[in-house]
Order: sequence, then C-alpha cells, then structure tokens
Amino acid sequence: MSASVHIPNDRPRIDQLWGDIEAAMQVHGYAAASVFAVRLALEEAMTNAFKHGLKDLPEGTPITVDYTITDARVSIAVEDPGPGFDPDDVPDPTAEENLTRPGGRGLLLIRSYMTHAEFKNQGRRLEMVYERPD
Repeated sequence: MSASVHIPNDRPRIDQLWGDIEAAMQVHGYAAASVFAVRLALEEAMTNAFKHGLKDLPEGTPITVDYTITDARVSIAVEDPGPGFDPDDVPDPTAEENLTRPGGRGLLLIRSYMTHAEFKNQGRRLEMVYERPD
C-alpha cells in the first residue's frame, strides 16, 4: 500500500493518517512492537515538521507524508515547505552538556527506532525506513 497525504496540524486528521498506516501494517502482519516503533518515529517527525518546519508559515500550512508499506518494510517520508535546517547542528541530547536541554530527543528516537533515517532537500524532508525484523 502506498499513499501521499497533505496534512495540516489537526489532531483528527493526524489520527486518521495513523489509523490508515496502522491498518496497513496489520494487514502485512507487523508485530505490535513494530507498530509502536513506526508510530513513535512518525509522531516525532510530524511534530518536528509542524513545530519547527512550519514555525514562520501561515497557520494551516500542511506537511506532506508519503508512505509505502510492504511485507518487508515501511517507508515514510515527512516533508514541510519551511526553510529547512542542518540536522548536524542539532545538539546530541546524550552529551553531558545537553542532558537538561529539550532539543534533539525526537531525532534520537527516530534514529533509534527506524532502520534508516535520512534528511534531504536541505532538511525539509525526512525519509525513514523500518525493516521488518527476522
């Protein structure tokens, strides 16, 4: 299953999108732990896009979520029309000097739960892949 969705920062629409992705993952037989991992990564990616990527844009500006779900993997891309950023500039939240700072934890979670995560388009697009464990 594949889809591309333009979605505003609207909880019912976000929940509907997640429901569609979760249902597709269940059709393909993904375990609950895999569903949890993908949901956490997607929530973090979307939160970052809405909070940071759309920060200076008009309210209601949508982000784009592209996804493909197969028996072997879940591929999700989250893209915003904002100015972008350099992911290398995000402080490492596990470094001693950053332990009490709030920034960077979402990216850490995404990188921890997904098999692959890569920023493209000057940081405006995050492409994530979750490969089914053996």
